[in-house]
Amino acid sequence: MRYAKILVISSIDAYLKCGDLREGFARCRCPRCQYEMFVAYSCKQRCACPSCHQKRTLVTAMHIKEEVCADLAHRQLVFTIPKRFRLYCRYDRKLLGRMTREAWLCVRRHIQQELGRKDVVPGMIAGMQTHGELLNFHPHIHALATCGGFTAAGEFLQLPEFDRDRMLARWEDLVFSLLSKEDLIDDDVINQMRSWDHTGFGFDQSVYLPAGDRQGVERLVQYIVRCPFSLARLIKVTEEGTVLYMSEKQKCRPFPDPKSPSLRQGAKRNFQILPVLDFIAEFTQHIPPKGSHLIRYYGWYSNKARGMRKKVTQSDALVPVEEDTEYQKSCRRAWAMLIQRVYEVDPMACPKCGEQMKVVSFINPPQEKIIEIILKHCGLWQEPSERAPPGTDGFTEDPDEVVELEYVDIDTFMAEL
Repeated sequence: MRYAKILVISSIDAYLKCGDLREGFARCRCPRCQYEMFVAYSCKQRCACPSCHQKRTLVTAMHIKEEVCADLAHRQLVFTIPKRFRLYCRYDRKLLGRMTREAWLCVRRHIQQELGRKDVVPGMIAGMQTHGELLNFHPHIHALATCGGFTAAGEFLQLPEFDRDRMLARWEDLVFSLLSKEDLIDDDVINQMRSWDHTGFGFDQSVYLPAGDRQGVERLVQYIVRCPFSLARLIKVTEEGTVLYMSEKQKCRPFPDPKSPSLRQGAKRNFQILPVLDFIAEFTQHIPPKGSHLIRYYGWYSNKARGMRKKVTQSDALVPVEEDTEYQKSCRRAWAMLIQRVYEVDPMACPKCGEQMKVVSFINPPQEKIIEIILKHCGLWQEPSERAPPGTDGFTEDPDEVVELEYVDIDTFMAEL
């Protein structure tokens, strides 16, 4: 628990400093018209900073679309567990990773059984999510799986649709077996739940992507690895310190007055009303442990299988390697490319003449005094109380609002510091 508190505190501290010029910046200059601007550093935090997490989401989606997925039909598979088991995953995040492995076994065994062959291997990409629409703790698994399996020779055998009842029964058995091995439940609990009409397990395969729908794969992966916290859903923070948070799905009547006497407990709704400290506790519970993998690759799409196929392809190739893919190029120009994909604006294009701007220097801590002098000279200094937390709308459509440096001889000014 102490490690979790330190992790949350460090992540939120980094998020509050994201995009803050007082924490250092890059100085960019246009080689044609000498226009200059400052670019603040990002925090690169997962599941805490919507802006930085969105960059990770785009990189992951491009990687899976261009480097991992074959040009075949896929389905999104969603695996859910009963509410009484969710608490186990909250205090043991590794347990959800082990459940992801069970979901893979469920898919592989089902495809092998339906095709009647033990040597076929499907491809699957699994994403672990711990959040619901309203930031509630709802651990579940989203998987992108091939509609069929590959033989050892690389032949693909198609399976148009999964048998929902068989998949659900197999998923229940695997989860019961896993929790029993972890000494979290016993046979009495298993027998009791099996006697219910609805055990609480869920399986969904409604989203189908036909072969060739590369953009559909990219959009689906972006949904799977999206940030749990969205500033667009943060409707209002009242003067009393109450947060109004709304989901995208319209499940009920319009948003109510937060000062209304009472709200029905347990009713389905598309909003959440929380005190500010409770709201912070809700979204910080989804911050994953440092170094944990939220996306896992199995079967034909596993790192080992892709590496072996790539090695064979390179050894058999008699022609030079083709030009880098878009994803490989993005690794070298990730920041500018991702900003352009999100906001449809090239951040390195000079707003005055359109020429590509160049980074000429970096100003980093511990040069706090120098940073303060420069920012005050340029009229960009802000006290901590005057600055709002970073958001996803990092660029404005009005070019006059871009952080512009009006001084002419910046090098002389910096030499005098």
